[in-house]
Amino acid sequence: MRCIPEEPEFGEGHHAEKAVWTALRNSLPDDCVLAHSVHVRDGRNEYEIDLLVLWPNVGMAAIEVKGGQVSITDGQWYQSDRTQRRQIQSPVAQSQSSLHALKNWLENQLGARLSSRCVYMVSLPYTDVPRDWNMAGCPRSLILDQTGSKSPADLVRQAIENEGGGASPLAPAFLERIVRKLGGNLDTAVVPSTTSQEDEAAQDHLTERQSVLLQATRSLNRVRFTGGAGSGKTWLAVEKAKLLSKQGKRVGLFCYNKGLGQYLQDRVGTWKRQAKPVFTGEFHEYVRGLGVPDGSGQDYFDVEMPRLLKELAAGLKPHERLDAVVVDEAQDFAPLWWDALLACTSNPDAGEVYAFMDDRQDVYQRWGGATADLTSGPMATFVPIHIDDNLRNTVKIAETFKPFAGEYFKPRGSTGLPVRFVDCPAEEALDVAGDCLEALIEEGWANNQIALLTTKDRHPVHLDYFERGATEEYWRDFHANEGEFYGHVLGFKGLERSVVVLCVNGFKDMGRAREQLYVGLSRARSLLVVVGDSGLLEEAGGRDLKLALSRSQAWKPALEDG
Repeated sequence: MRCIPEEPEFGEGHHAEKAVWTALRNSLPDDCVLAHSVHVRDGRNEYEIDLLVLWPNVGMAAIEVKGGQVSITDGQWYQSDRTQRRQIQSPVAQSQSSLHALKNWLENQLGARLSSRCVYMVSLPYTDVPRDWNMAGCPRSLILDQTGSKSPADLVRQAIENEGGGASPLAPAFLERIVRKLGGNLDTAVVPSTTSQEDEAAQDHLTERQSVLLQATRSLNRVRFTGGAGSGKTWLAVEKAKLLSKQGKRVGLFCYNKGLGQYLQDRVGTWKRQAKPVFTGEFHEYVRGLGVPDGSGQDYFDVEMPRLLKELAAGLKPHERLDAVVVDEAQDFAPLWWDALLACTSNPDAGEVYAFMDDRQDVYQRWGGATADLTSGPMATFVPIHIDDNLRNTVKIAETFKPFAGEYFKPRGSTGLPVRFVDCPAEEALDVAGDCLEALIEEGWANNQIALLTTKDRHPVHLDYFERGATEEYWRDFHANEGEFYGHVLGFKGLERSVVVLCVNGFKDMGRAREQLYVGLSRARSLLVVVGDSGLLEEAGGRDLKLALSRSQAWKPALEDG
């Protein structure tokens, strides 16, 4: 069944409309059209039809919905809730007037008299109305009460056929003409680089609404917020650090990834002094800043360095200790890091610690699954808070990595642009991805909206930074947001761009491929382009990824000559 709009927004105070909408959608035949909140202007007057049913070969019904307990005394209608009883305009008169306005408008728009059967109705989904009730101008059959509103289709049809004005059923061809007018379709030239900005602004607004989680957990000292990609964990981590700092506490805001560390530093850099954490950035930099010497080799960083930090922490003075710790991408922290970091706090056993993590993004896999076992170690005592909503990505993008994100994952963004898939051999993927980037710029995307991420060998631009040892410059250029970015999925955790070209040019370790794909597929906010071999992608991501990509738009980038 067609709905206008396809997914209506029912705000606060419109629960009754949503209930009746759902009942109609579930009970009407598939060839019907159901419209919500149809606004009509008739001369200087404005009207709104809560729900409009267009039933081919039957007719039309305009339905006014009133929630709460509805009553009538001496011709005056009342609406009651838990706190008050107030006078309201007659919903019958409202429905009658709005239907009359709709008929006038349609006749003007279509240039033809409306002879189809039409009826005005009232739905009272929380009020019982006796079967023998009647009043002037409103027979009982025009009222859908608490019982009738639960499965209203047959009652709506009876009302149209028995009470509706008009001489003939609603012809399917005439219905289609009405639908085109109601839909108000406006075809404009789409400039993706600008239209995506509105979607991303809405995503940011959704993310900010997550602050309710921080308020709800403010009395808990140790919490691990676990959520999938795009659930707003980094925003929450930064906001938590700000709230704690404003309380006069010495706060450390930590992460593992260098690119994410600089992003966090940029975020807090503009804050007033009383809102800033005393440290923001990579855990390793914090350790070095306390005087632990540099070392080399993974064993040094995972074992020896935290041991040295724990020894040093024993001699820290009270004013040098942290009152609270906030860790973003906490799944990347080695178990021994937690012990050493907590030793640097004023209360290692019960101090404030907040971990924001996604245990499905353990792409580094250095800890032998230790972070996934939350029943032991420092995080065993943390209160778990689950963040299931995906807010960063459009629905089209989120659907590609939904198989990796767990059963409770819920995309909440706008529908968005189709994901594009370029099927090519892995050894050609780097060149093809470069063509994709150029084609996107020709389409109208700004170069600083685009990131090209690889899964194996670095792009030549990325490789040049690496070989020159210019890591700091590399990340400064990214955060300056002045041009396209070339990176690897392993270094892009916690980061995002409007457009991501994911270049699947192989995997050094197939055991890590699934997690790398999860990160890479979830970095784009508005448009995702996947470049690679379909067989390799199925081997790495499974049949669910194959199915998701089968619904994508097959693309071959075409570049203008010259």
